[in-house]
Amino acid sequence: MNADRRHAAFARSEAEELLAASADWDLSPSRRLHYKDILMQQIDHDLSPSGETSPTPSRRRLPRPALVLPAVSLALAGAVVVTFSGGGHGSAPAAGSTGSVPARADSATVTLGRIADAAMKTDSTPVKENQFLYVQRLVRENKGTLGGPVVLGAAHKDEVWLAQKPGRVTTVGWLRSSGKDAPMPGELGPMTTASPVGPGLWYPTYAWLASLPTDPDALLKVLYAQTTVDKGDSKDEAVFMTIGDLLGSAIMPPATASALYKSVARIPGITWIPDAADAAGRHGIGITLRAAGSATRSVLIFNKETLAYTGSQDYFTNGGAKADARGTTGDVLFGINAVMARGVVDRHGEVPAKTAG
Repeated sequence: MNADRRHAAFARSEAEELLAASADWDLSPSRRLHYKDILMQQIDHDLSPSGETSPTPSRRRLPRPALVLPAVSLALAGAVVVTFSGGGHGSAPAAGSTGSVPARADSATVTLGRIADAAMKTDSTPVKENQFLYVQRLVRENKGTLGGPVVLGAAHKDEVWLAQKPGRVTTVGWLRSSGKDAPMPGELGPMTTASPVGPGLWYPTYAWLASLPTDPDALLKVLYAQTTVDKGDSKDEAVFMTIGDLLGSAIMPPATASALYKSVARIPGITWIPDAADAAGRHGIGITLRAAGSATRSVLIFNKETLAYTGSQDYFTNGGAKADARGTTGDVLFGINAVMARGVVDRHGEVPAKTAG
């Protein structure tokens, strides 16, 4: 089997695995979106006149602007029904803009210590059980086809209303997307799960975040125990991405935020990048993890003055192999986002008058 066919066979086998398990769906939202992406690309491939693929990475995991994302319902016949998926406007750095910048481990520890100290000094308004956390982001996602080069779409806007109810729920929030690459612009749709989930990594309510240990070592132990690892990634990278998801999708007590940053500093392979830009074109300090054997790499971006989290970048780490038909080598940017606003509202669909960046 040649390389082209192997990529197509890999994507189809993963899709078939998930279809077989769809009756007992209990995957993390990021993993659901990963499989949805594989399925959609396989459908595109099967419907193409030539049925051809190119020998480039077939794994197209979507960026993770929020921990909780729209759920995917899979019919055993092979149809894919997506409640919604991401979508505004804005500028972003060119692909690979931080991929070749030297990173330093010693500076990462110092910087994360400063960020943790700054987090302790911030104000945090608790989100009540009957309220919603509102988060607005700019997002650019990979729109390339199966086996083809990475192609970043236009920046579009996601607005998420994350529920805070205690107990197990099937509707974890609501999502509205807008912009050129939004699949259903302007529509407000529910974010649902196939089976009920309780507060946790898959449904990070303010109350759950407040219940986490504030000792960095104890917190890191919890995160390692509860984080799901995507195929091709290391456990360290999965935990690092999980922390990034929490930072970009929640309002949390200052002590919890500070402990998260201190936990990041304890993950092996953490490094510092002096300049990185989010999807809004805002330049800041980057923190990344270079984990051997991981198929992807994320960069968390912080304001150079306030040290507030502003967004992230996601890369394929191909180890220097060809990344696209033009022969690009090195890490390849496949997703980027920027947190533009956060706030608390009483009903989904409302936009808070006062928001925190």
